[in-house]
Amino acid sequence: MCYNTNMTYELIIIGGGPAGCSAAVYAARKKLKTLLITSEWGGQSIVSETIYNWIGTPEISGHDLAESFKKHVEYYQGEDLELKTGSYVEKVEKTAEGFKVSLSNGESFETKTILISSGSGRRKLEVKGADVLEHKGLTYCATCDGPLFSGQDVAVIGGGNAAFESASQLAQYCKSVTIIHRGSEWRAEAVTVEKILARPNVQSIMNADTTEVYGEKFVAGMKYKDKEGNEHDLPVTGIFVEIGQIPNTGIASEVVELDDYKRIKIDYATQKTTTPGIWAAGDCTNVLYHQNNIAAGDAVRALEDIYKYLHA
Repeated sequence: MCYNTNMTYELIIIGGGPAGCSAAVYAARKKLKTLLITSEWGGQSIVSETIYNWIGTPEISGHDLAESFKKHVEYYQGEDLELKTGSYVEKVEKTAEGFKVSLSNGESFETKTILISSGSGRRKLEVKGADVLEHKGLTYCATCDGPLFSGQDVAVIGGGNAAFESASQLAQYCKSVTIIHRGSEWRAEAVTVEKILARPNVQSIMNADTTEVYGEKFVAGMKYKDKEGNEHDLPVTGIFVEIGQIPNTGIASEVVELDDYKRIKIDYATQKTTTPGIWAAGDCTNVLYHQNNIAAGDAVRALEDIYKYLHA
């Protein structure tokens, strides 16, 4: 598709996850002159082996969900909706008449309004040896790398739903899975915790603060301290890290207000940011809960408000 960098779009949507794709569909149906920019489709869902809570679909793989997002958006691609894929946004700037969005490939586009749905990235484990052994037994994607550890003893670091989802997958083919959590209570849903910990090859260690990952060429084990400060050794050949997300908001840090966790502050009734003309939805915002269904709904709410802003 040919892009006219001299024109001003009514709306630019940043991100191809559930929020960005939902907004794109609604924008096209409302005939807003829109450009969706995304480097990939699906957001964080792409790494999930199976998703059970996407409404209307009892179970679906992350890959298939991402493909369905893409197909739905492409169905509306045309005069009102343009797609820019394969490049990512580097910066959002305020201009005299609206906003300028600059891309990694050197292109830039002008727009009257923006919806930021840039999602989040995985938080890194910052302990001794973790950086050296990343991709050498320490990984952040059970779906991508889990099968490589078939028949081996592995650990999952984290206490939320993502940690238990990874443990569930790994338990199908690993000899043993140990879930390491620094807290005294699980953040995952109770029914999920009960179901996964009932498996014979899954065990858990709570109040455990990871201190080191060790091994010569590949991971050979990890060390952690209990709440009394005593250090323990856990011999494993694979470590899967699920300790949360970091919002992808650096692109707009100069034009919108962020909270202490670098999430975009929004008005929960409208998804408006503190900057007139910019809305945000999904994991990059400071909403209380982050889920695919929530992100999609928040983006629709934003789109309704954006349409009113442009055409009231």
